[in-house]
Amino acid sequence: MNVFPDFGAVNGSDQLSQVVGALLMFVLIIAVLMLIVCAITWAIASSHGNHHAAAKARTGLFVAVGAAALAGAGVAWVNFLLNVGDTL
Repeated sequence: MNVFPDFGAVNGSDQLSQVVGALLMFVLIIAVLMLIVCAITWAIASSHGNHHAAAKARTGLFVAVGAAALAGAGVAWVNFLLNVGDTL
């Protein structure tokens, strides 16, 4: 007996998956852009001796890396759970 969600039972499930995919794409693009901006800001602030701005930029860099990791890991986690549910 396979346990798997019936995605066809929900109206608009194809559109829902497209919307979620588009949102994840925006999250990853914004996270990568913020990663670049924060890394540049951190480098410039550190070279000019502005330690407060460098600390803020470093925090932003770590948040951007965390957001990208969570967005990517979310997809992997859902796929893992769907595969585990199919084997139960």
